[in-house]
Amino acid sequence: MEVSLHVQRPLNCKTVFGDRGSFKLKPLTGFFPNGVATNSRQSSPWRKECKAGWSFYCINADFSRRRQRKMSAGRPMVPAPKGFMPKPPIERGNLKTKKNKIGVKGDSFTPTTSDLSGDNFEKIDLKVDPDEGGEDGFSQEEKFEVEITNETIGEASELSLSHETLDVPGSNQGGANGNISTIDDDILKLQKKETSYMSDTGHIQDSEGKPLDYTEIDETVREANIDANVTITEEASQLIKLEMEANLRKHEAERIEREENLRKQEIEKIEREAYLCRQEIERIADESLLVGNKMFVYPPVAKPDQDIEVFLNRSLSTLNNEPDILIMGAFNDWSWKSFTIRLNKTHLKGDWWSCQVRVPREAYKVDFVFFNGKTVYDNNDKKDFSIPVDGGMDALAFEDFLLEEKRKELEKLAKEQAERERHAEEQRRMEAEKAAKEADSAQARVETERRREMLQQFTKKALKCIDNVWYMEPSEFKGKELVRLYYNKSSGPLANANEVWIHGGHDHWKDGLSFFHRLIKSDSKDGDWWHAAVVVPDRALVLDWVFADGPPQHAIVYDNNHSEDFHAIVSKCITDQLYWVEEEKLIYTKLQEERRLREEAIRAKAERTLRIKADTKEKTLKRFLLSQKHVVYTEPLDVQAGSTVTVFYNPSNTNLNGKPEVWFRCSFNRWTHRNGPLPPQRMIPAENGTHVKTSVKVPLDAYMMDFVFSEWEDGGVFDNKYGMDYHIPISGSIIKEPPMHIVHVAVEMAPIAKVGGLGDVVTSLSRAVQDLSHNVDIIFPKYDCLDLSNVKDFQYHKNYFWGGTEIKVWHGKVEGLSVYFLEPLNGFFSVGCVYGRGNDADRFGFFCHAALEFLHQNGFHPDIIHCHDWSSAPVAWLFKDHYMHYGLSKARVVFTIHNLEFGAHFIGKAMAYADKATTVSPTYSREVAGNPLVAPHHHKFHGILNGIDPDIWDPYTDKFIPVSYTSENVVEGKRAAKETLQQRLNLRKADLPLVGIITRLTHQKGIHLIKHAIWRTLDRGGQVVLLGSAPDPRIQNDFVNLANQLHSSHNDCARLCLTYDEPLSHLIYAAADFILVPSIFEPCGLTQLTAMRYGSIPVVRKTGGLFDTVFDVDNDRERAQAQGLEPNGFNFDGADPGGVDYALNRAISAWYDGRDRFNTLCKTVMEQDWSWNKPALDYLELYHSALKSE
Repeated sequence: MEVSLHVQRPLNCKTVFGDRGSFKLKPLTGFFPNGVATNSRQSSPWRKECKAGWSFYCINADFSRRRQRKMSAGRPMVPAPKGFMPKPPIERGNLKTKKNKIGVKGDSFTPTTSDLSGDNFEKIDLKVDPDEGGEDGFSQEEKFEVEITNETIGEASELSLSHETLDVPGSNQGGANGNISTIDDDILKLQKKETSYMSDTGHIQDSEGKPLDYTEIDETVREANIDANVTITEEASQLIKLEMEANLRKHEAERIEREENLRKQEIEKIEREAYLCRQEIERIADESLLVGNKMFVYPPVAKPDQDIEVFLNRSLSTLNNEPDILIMGAFNDWSWKSFTIRLNKTHLKGDWWSCQVRVPREAYKVDFVFFNGKTVYDNNDKKDFSIPVDGGMDALAFEDFLLEEKRKELEKLAKEQAERERHAEEQRRMEAEKAAKEADSAQARVETERRREMLQQFTKKALKCIDNVWYMEPSEFKGKELVRLYYNKSSGPLANANEVWIHGGHDHWKDGLSFFHRLIKSDSKDGDWWHAAVVVPDRALVLDWVFADGPPQHAIVYDNNHSEDFHAIVSKCITDQLYWVEEEKLIYTKLQEERRLREEAIRAKAERTLRIKADTKEKTLKRFLLSQKHVVYTEPLDVQAGSTVTVFYNPSNTNLNGKPEVWFRCSFNRWTHRNGPLPPQRMIPAENGTHVKTSVKVPLDAYMMDFVFSEWEDGGVFDNKYGMDYHIPISGSIIKEPPMHIVHVAVEMAPIAKVGGLGDVVTSLSRAVQDLSHNVDIIFPKYDCLDLSNVKDFQYHKNYFWGGTEIKVWHGKVEGLSVYFLEPLNGFFSVGCVYGRGNDADRFGFFCHAALEFLHQNGFHPDIIHCHDWSSAPVAWLFKDHYMHYGLSKARVVFTIHNLEFGAHFIGKAMAYADKATTVSPTYSREVAGNPLVAPHHHKFHGILNGIDPDIWDPYTDKFIPVSYTSENVVEGKRAAKETLQQRLNLRKADLPLVGIITRLTHQKGIHLIKHAIWRTLDRGGQVVLLGSAPDPRIQNDFVNLANQLHSSHNDCARLCLTYDEPLSHLIYAAADFILVPSIFEPCGLTQLTAMRYGSIPVVRKTGGLFDTVFDVDNDRERAQAQGLEPNGFNFDGADPGGVDYALNRAISAWYDGRDRFNTLCKTVMEQDWSWNKPALDYLELYHSALKSE
């Protein structure tokens, strides 16, 4: 059962009843649902406490669905105030009111009042849903009603009714549960009054004034129907509403009055303050006028995020005759939020003008001048006016604030740029997809027409049978149908075959082999007839087949109808036109799917390649930082802008060993940070032995941390890394390192004009530095033998004159690099080759001078001019003698020795003039340090290892090998490459150790050791492949004879390819288990680096760069770990056959004895980074060091 009590708003009893009122129980015309009411105190099942705040009121309950159930025999426990009293004793006329209850299931409904009388009453409606499963409940039409009259309540207190709806849930346990109402026990007692139903003596009377006894009342009550829908009459409700509205209006008026009073008080306060301000301003103005101050501000102390008023005495200013006065200013030394405001004449005595200026919260100073809006200024005698701001940021805090704002702006710009790039990429993808669909559609039309014409020709050859050879049952058939094909085995080449198979396809074998079946001997046919059941392929127009003596891959003898194959026409279910329309759609769909799969594979491979490169670069940077850990390192290793970092230094491994103190001197951004160098810090002992440490706060705008160490606070002995200083890159800076402009002047460049390793270095080093966000240009001769197919956007740029010769300039992109090609019209570079002319020195000397003149005439201002080897060495002294003081003063010259064996005079002179000099490996720099060309300049000479280009040499993307692979599938990839190489060179296809040799055949490369290694490999049961040629004809002929000898004795295990073949070199690197490099001297060497990139194990002689890059698996573990590496090959000392045998025997034995260990070694060398990632960082350090030199 649900009982809902709805009241419009909280009620006030005084409002409802006035000063007097009465309460009476209206006689009911219905009956109690569960029997007669009695005088017992037993709880009636319909009584329930009402939660409303009203003390008492009439209740009508309307039960919309009647239930014929009996109530308990007891009368509801209704206490009788005056006018409604219990049956005994009826003669009592003046009874005290007690706390009594009307309720359901024992809950309280407690009116506390005096006499109740009157005719006015208001109803409260309660809708009661009967409990469907209850034993006792009201029917929907049963109702009861309680009346509230409005005659007398006397001085009763206000009674309130909470505005709520009462929901009374039904019950299945013997009676209806419902909240009807409750009357507060604390209500003030109402005065008793007469009612029309009660006399002064307490007797109950009927409407005619006749007394009624309680028996009649009980009978009336028992027979009455209780109206269950309680309502308060409309008249009382209206009175309540009016009274409430009146109270609300009264309260609103009081609130408005209070607010008006507060407003008046506030105005008075403001007026008082304004008055005091005016007095203060007038006082300051008078004092300023007396002492001759032409400007002041109010309040005198400016604070952030407040307004100030700026006053100017025009008569004391240079603007004294100007009708218009404006203030122009900004904050924080003119760096923040500029403003221009017009001043107005004030009421002050004198010629005072003023305006208000809002001071932002970030300000620590206000800077301004006054002017007339045109050209007349008062700038405080060129010192400007300024006002300090108290309580805000200081200058350093403001700088940090600006950096944070810049960081946010950069993030916003980066997001916007990323969104633009994403949108552009999406647009490009959509356009590419549209073009691809059009291309596929066109290709589908062409392919459809080709097939139609082809099938028309084959249809002419198709037959229903060939007498005594084959026939079909049925002779007419369609796609998807089952036919039986009969074949006379004795009619052709299969007459003696033990088995007969049919190999079939359709439509000129367009899908290859579609079906194959074994034929069985036919018992029902005379002769040698065999048959098989064949399902005709769907959409086939012509059935194609041959007969064979076995299944595919195992057949030897075929009957293919004299090389014409067998053909039979398939009947079409649809028209010819519709068939080819559908065929074109199928071809188009197939092309689309093939394209999608192809593009997904390319995209996946590209994404993986980028991920591998990024991971490799990150590992290399970590290795770069750890490579000097024996001297200095940081915690954390990855230094972040805005963080605090601890620097650890080990003086025992430096020139500060034994010094009692170590002082740390630090700055940022290559010593150019806005805050300048930090104060020297004395380092304290660390917990890890010989190290000392100190901590540094890294600014948000730092991209590089720079430091040196000294023995005293004011200097003394320094450790500055041999003049290079210590530098650690910082991540997360809000600014980027300004890019340098590097110009290479060179005569070789891969892949357009490569002779040796110099060409590889020029291209790869330039790309690596450009990838680090620096600007790179290359000046290069325009040989007539250039491979222009590798030059993109090649076009004429300009021409100029030098040395009486016109020089044409061309421009193009080579491997993404900007290259300027110089073509002098004197024919110096139209000789069909790079080197080998008798006047090479003159040719290249002219080119070097022309390159500098080109830079000068075209307004280039490079930071670094990098020249290479003897061929561009003249750049060094020509620049210093002729161009350093004439427009190219900013530049510094770096010179690299690639091979000291050539052009010694030029190299020596370049060493003297260059700001910095390098060679191509640390070991080679030590090997040549005593050379008289180098020794005088040892202080500026550094060894930096070369690298290889990981994009050119990458087994994952290499087009010249059969299977792409990474370190994860190196075994499978190299196995496939070895099988392909063996097949290509006609070597025995066997799993044997394969030694590869890729080299120029010169004495420098150790040709006598190469010959010995070939025979030694063959003695150990291996295979050997050599690729290379000799510039010396005698050496070339010597190896030709060796190749012939090996062809006779070991034709299936040795092959010498005495030329240069780029694709074959890729295949050898991938196929070989070992790559041999037994050089007598090797400044760097790229062969061993490329070998490791492909998972081949290097076997090398310990010299130059070979020693720096190959760490013997048996002897060099500690040396490798010092470089952050694992052992990766086999090496040997000496230059005799015994040395080669020592390394080569151990290598081949490792292959035979432990393949799992050997395969792990292949995986290890592949994961080592021998690219230009680290060398490029070393070269950038060198470039910056050169820029510091005087």
